[in-house]
Amino acid sequence: MQANCPKQYLPIASKTILQTTIDRLLSHGQIQQVVCAVSDGDGYYADQACAQDDRVTRISGGAERADSVLNALTATIEHLGAEKASQTWVLVHDAARPCVTSKAIDDLLSFCQQQGHGAILAAPVRDTMKRSNDGTNVAKTEPRDGLWHALTPQCFPLLELHRALSDALAQGVAITDEASAIEWAGGRVGLVADSMTNLKITHPQDLALAELILSSQEQTS
Repeated sequence: MQANCPKQYLPIASKTILQTTIDRLLSHGQIQQVVCAVSDGDGYYADQACAQDDRVTRISGGAERADSVLNALTATIEHLGAEKASQTWVLVHDAARPCVTSKAIDDLLSFCQQQGHGAILAAPVRDTMKRSNDGTNVAKTEPRDGLWHALTPQCFPLLELHRALSDALAQGVAITDEASAIEWAGGRVGLVADSMTNLKITHPQDLALAELILSSQEQTS
């Protein structure tokens, strides 16, 4: 991102990306608590409003995304206790996706409640997909039928996800998102259609686009 701070602390719509994302989550009536994985050497989090919010718990992040998620799940289980944890579902969300909507979360939670298993927000692939073997030339065109972009939140029973992640990491399995751990463990993962406006801020141009999306969402809310 060519910034002087981690991207989650870049300003967007008068707040940081992180604060905007957490506010979105906490504005949903069914989300009771947010557990935020933050690296131990982070010098920015303490200045965020969420750092003073009783509904937000900071825990130590890990070397990789999966490690951070596992740390958060472990802390949640320890806080809730075994009985309550066995009845709890969790949403895992990227801090760099501040444009997620309450409707998308509603749709995701409704699907999980009706189907009885976990699911992810996702968007169907619309573009023609090209495969390259050298990063310079096209090797072939891949069929896009049935392909989806995995988005977040991703929603699963707390203990099921904790077990799948723990086992996968212990066996050296490459985990790129929570759904991949559940898939590896043999669990079911549903797809709940969402819009690509639920983008992940990765490049500088994404920040400007996210600001436009947030502004449009505010005008139509």
